[in-house]
Amino acid sequence: MSGHNKWSKIKHIKAKEDAKKGKVFSKFAHEIAIAARDGGGDPNMNPRLRQAIDSAKSQSMPKDNIDRAIKKGTGDLDGGTIEEITYEGFGAGGAGLLVQVATDNKNRSAADIRSAFNKNNGNMGTAGTVAHMFDKKGEILIDADLIGEEEIFEKALEAGADDVSTDDGEHIILTAADQLNAVAEELRNGGLQLKSQGLIFIPSTPIEITDKSIASQVLRLYEALDDYDDTISVFGTFEIADDILEALI
Repeated sequence: MSGHNKWSKIKHIKAKEDAKKGKVFSKFAHEIAIAARDGGGDPNMNPRLRQAIDSAKSQSMPKDNIDRAIKKGTGDLDGGTIEEITYEGFGAGGAGLLVQVATDNKNRSAADIRSAFNKNNGNMGTAGTVAHMFDKKGEILIDADLIGEEEIFEKALEAGADDVSTDDGEHIILTAADQLNAVAEELRNGGLQLKSQGLIFIPSTPIEITDKSIASQVLRLYEALDDYDDTISVFGTFEIADDILEALI
């Protein structure tokens, strides 16, 4: 799982930056709204919504913000219908990128995402041009200080997980995409507090970038896409060598 850990490192660094910039609430709001739209506004009947709310609360997101996001998702607030759209494209060095967006104006979002690609030495592709480069998995994160590596390994596998690793203070539990909710619920029933759960895309054949200039361009594109107001998540096929990554951040 070394490739996954490298990608996790890039996401972890970006998540810290988002928290400092106060952008983390907007991402939680998108996830809460989509979860409420798809499964209803009652977290007791909607596991995805319950986890989204728990994750938001763990970062001290105000209750009013959470309630507003739920109402937006269920259609109880004025505004357009929220759609979840995935855009695909390429960055420097042939790096593939998937961009998951929650928007009430898909024409605006498509234009904005295309502009981000164009301004950062990339180009947006059509549906399917990049998606086939990834494997879809479920991911559950648990703070490593809550439970030891051996114990979480046993519990996760018993719950039906495919793999468990520990990196940067987190236990990373991977599941089949269609088993995510079942595994997460089993872990909760076992008394564990989950940091987050969600579907992720892992590159099947990662591209390792060893050129600093190309790495810089790819990271700028990744940041531009991830910083977009309607973005939920960005996934890439690229890995950046540790020494280059450290020099760029």
